[in-house]
Amino acid sequence: MSAILPVNLDALLYCRGVESERVEFKASWDPSTTGPQVLKTICAFANDYHNLNGGYVVIGVGERDGRAALPPSGLSAEEVEAAQRWIRGQCNRLDPSYQPILSPETVAGRIILVVWAPASEVKPHRAPDVGAGAGPRRYWIRLGSETVDAERRGDLLRGLIQQTARVPWDDRRAHDAQVGDLRETKVREYLRDVESGLLDEPDERAVYRRMRLTMRVNDHEAPRNAGLLFFARDPVEWYRGAKIEVVQFAADRAGDVQEERTFRGALVDQLRDCLNYLENLSTYHLQKQPDRSQVRGWVSYPMPALRETLVNAVYHRGYDVDQPEPTKVYLFPSRVRIISYPGPVPGIEARHLLPNAEVAPVPARNRRIGEFLKELGLAEGRLSGLRKVFQAMEANGSQPPRFDFDEQRTYFQATLPAHPEYTALSALRDAAHLRALGDDREAFRRIESAWATNPASAVLASEMIRAYVKSGEIEHAEEVLETFEAQGPESAVSHVANTLIDVLLEAGEENKARKLLRQNRPALFGQDAIDAAILARRVRDSRAAHRYFERAGDAVYADPRALLEFAQTKLWLASEAHRQRQGDSNRRFLTEARGLLERVIQLDASPARHAWAWRELARALHWLQAPIREVEDAYRRAIELLPDEPRFVRELEGLRSGRR
Repeated sequence: MSAILPVNLDALLYCRGVESERVEFKASWDPSTTGPQVLKTICAFANDYHNLNGGYVVIGVGERDGRAALPPSGLSAEEVEAAQRWIRGQCNRLDPSYQPILSPETVAGRIILVVWAPASEVKPHRAPDVGAGAGPRRYWIRLGSETVDAERRGDLLRGLIQQTARVPWDDRRAHDAQVGDLRETKVREYLRDVESGLLDEPDERAVYRRMRLTMRVNDHEAPRNAGLLFFARDPVEWYRGAKIEVVQFAADRAGDVQEERTFRGALVDQLRDCLNYLENLSTYHLQKQPDRSQVRGWVSYPMPALRETLVNAVYHRGYDVDQPEPTKVYLFPSRVRIISYPGPVPGIEARHLLPNAEVAPVPARNRRIGEFLKELGLAEGRLSGLRKVFQAMEANGSQPPRFDFDEQRTYFQATLPAHPEYTALSALRDAAHLRALGDDREAFRRIESAWATNPASAVLASEMIRAYVKSGEIEHAEEVLETFEAQGPESAVSHVANTLIDVLLEAGEENKARKLLRQNRPALFGQDAIDAAILARRVRDSRAAHRYFERAGDAVYADPRALLEFAQTKLWLASEAHRQRQGDSNRRFLTEARGLLERVIQLDASPARHAWAWRELARALHWLQAPIREVEDAYRRAIELLPDEPRFVRELEGLRSGRR
């Protein structure tokens, strides 16, 4: 581990906690070719156009698909020494001069050189356009993973010049604070969490300097704002907004507060404690599936979305004296609202906060806060956080999040809607209670009222469909599905459609069920596809069943019932292929069925299911012309598990007598 770098060397090489755009790899060292490239990149990292706190150049490690090619090619001890001398000398010739931190390291027995170039406090810098000391000096910046000349794009150069006199707030000196206000135990806890070799440095002041938690002011050291936010006992002493307030509002009592909590302390402690609190409040719902071990599940608020939204609020807000308001989390029965102050930095517009939108690559507000959070694994890489929130909400079957801010950009607000079923649970509980009292009519009215106000609930839609079909009102049941298709989450449409198909079959409406099964549903996959396949088998449509089983993907292979029915479907298709004299298809289906049945036998399932799997395996082996001993053994195992099933005995006797 490095005794100089504040980050873990492996994390740096694998770009974990440090975005790949902040790391550049060079397989070898040559002062005439590699040297000028490295000098331009150092200049670009020092200019820190996107306010990410510079970056790293790793010499002696090649690059493959944007990642380190390991084990490293390495450098000789002489090359490392020569590279350091060259870089120090040429960096003195930058305009203005700038010195990065050079750290020789050993990886897999080979020496590499890590050049750490933090954001400069005297930017902008210029470096030669051609060889070292030759060619005109240019203002180099990083755009993604490339080092480019800002002068060739006037808007980029203007942006860089505008940043010249503005050191980001979190990297400035903290007023009215002393180095002693930093807690060494908190600093070393952080170094331990990120597995930095700097943990072995005994001098706490040296640790603070190397982590850039302090800065030289005249003849003494002073802490930086980011240092106090992360490593002071209670940052609220200096920054009134450095805390998180959570307010939970009671259900069914508009405006009534059920509980209030305030989370203070070091910024990372606030985040972790608040996230643990929110996770304990989150409701998980698991719905057992008939005749199988699998369950469907959803959560009121998916933690990846909640975590990313809260971390973003803490990361991107302001903490100076003009922002005394804390980060706020409001918990309503139907939504979570997270508010931070002020609004987004200029360049971020409402259109950038929509699903699948490209977020504008504008400079971040807080470079050091973001750096610490990413190295701890709490924050996502640049421009990826919003996408993760949208994906997590969609995967949970929730409505998409909403992000907004006022015209003056005084606040930023994120709203995460509760899962549609979360608000439906109370209606289901009420209806169950009314049914227990014998009041079925009032129970239906309770569900109907809840459905009218929450048509995006798959649970309520399914209940409405069952009730309508039971009372013979099939057209109304079909209308419920149409409404849900228009207003509910796409990921849940197949589940509701399968419910209607199921109850139609129970009501003897096989033609309607078959017609609905044959409709194309793009979001049909996983467990919903398995359910559709089993329903298709009930209407004797084996080709549709096979298609749905294939769309289910890996979900089939953990479900013994689904695997058995998939195999039975393939056996039927094999018979069809045999009748149509399609020998290749026949053998392919039989071979695939055999593989599925052998897997069923290995899974945990009931004796009856294993018995039928052995019976189907016997048939597949017989048709594949396997040795007679294998076929008879499969039948014997089926009979041992289910001795009261007469078909097994008849088929085995028929096999022995030559009738089959």
